[in-house]
Amino acid sequence: MQKKCFLFCLFAATAALHAEESSYGISGNPGAVNILSGTGELGRFLHIPDSSGVRIGGYWMGDYNALINGGNGAHHNRHWTRNSALILDLYIDLQKAVGWSGASFGAEFLQFNGQSTNADAGVVQGYNSLPGDPPLDRSELYQLWIRQEFLNHKLNIRIGKTVPTYHFNNVSKPVPTENPAVSIPSVSGLIYTPIFVNTTLDGAIGGFYNSVYGVVVTIAPVKEAYVNLGTFDGNVARGVQTGLTGPHFNGYYFSIMETGYGWAAPKPGIVAIGGWYQSGLLEAANQKQNGTGGIYAFGSQALWIKDSEAENRGNLSGFFQFGWSNSRTLDMNLFAGAGLTAFAIVPKRPNDSLGMGIAWSRLNPHLFSRYSELMFQGYYQAQIYKSSYFQPVLSYIPNPGAHPTASNVLTFTARLIVLF
Repeated sequence: MQKKCFLFCLFAATAALHAEESSYGISGNPGAVNILSGTGELGRFLHIPDSSGVRIGGYWMGDYNALINGGNGAHHNRHWTRNSALILDLYIDLQKAVGWSGASFGAEFLQFNGQSTNADAGVVQGYNSLPGDPPLDRSELYQLWIRQEFLNHKLNIRIGKTVPTYHFNNVSKPVPTENPAVSIPSVSGLIYTPIFVNTTLDGAIGGFYNSVYGVVVTIAPVKEAYVNLGTFDGNVARGVQTGLTGPHFNGYYFSIMETGYGWAAPKPGIVAIGGWYQSGLLEAANQKQNGTGGIYAFGSQALWIKDSEAENRGNLSGFFQFGWSNSRTLDMNLFAGAGLTAFAIVPKRPNDSLGMGIAWSRLNPHLFSRYSELMFQGYYQAQIYKSSYFQPVLSYIPNPGAHPTASNVLTFTARLIVLF
């Protein structure tokens, strides 16, 4: 079968559905990667027919974190933290439901209960992507959007409350091909924050769990390429918890553009570049800046693929990330990252994966006394039963940026992910 990249699958819903079809190699935080959450099994349990166009799914994810060595002692030398996230997802294919051609609707509810896992360790980049800024106990409308396709899938527009990191700088998304046996699944199961948001955008772009209102336009003139354009409420840069609020129209806007190209031969891969701009007066410490912006790039490539006809079809993939900004008010303004992931390597464990990653960020000298922060992380993701996964993770940060006198932070995370 001729292999051609279907990069229009990177259009929000289709990419998530592709991830659903793959039974191995899920993201370490599906709520930060996939527009549609879970497998849709909840809707089938409720006897909702596929012909209705209504899909109900979601996931629950929980973890315990042990601070083995180091840390900043901010909470009376606390060495154990826990986090829990629940997402319930409703998706309606409006063409099936009411005959509205090329249209779809989505809504999600998020419940998060967590602790200051990263702050306890003094890690600026975040070795655990679940906890962000307080409040760490929250119930929110995570997504509410409507999407319309035009020109035979070559153009689509999504408007409403969504998560920009689904559409931009999403190195974790699958690399889709016509033959699923040779595709890269979710590129990595790493759980650290930089795999989900380039650190040079962290604090400006909306993401897990601070979704934002805005518009995303995707143009795919050919199947191998795409251009994403977006403009969003930019009050994340002011420290506003946008996931808990409605839209703001006060001069703070976040605009971003990304273009990417994918290929199938000799092995599937993708590369993308983007640029962004944040408007408004920004302040941090004694610094003020009227607007800021930056550029980024990422890519992933299948490096080795076992016989695609074999039952235990393993493969090895790699990824890279880069980012730069001219910000004087965000925590980090230069970033580089890379990693490797192996899928179905262990005999008779076809749905398991293991991987490692490295993330380096230059810290804002106006906010931190350390020049940079380096982070290493490794994990094994084991399928327990169908769409349930257990994931032990080891993270090492030799120079935690938030605590300049501490060194050699070592943490262990045990995470359980249940898709439904």
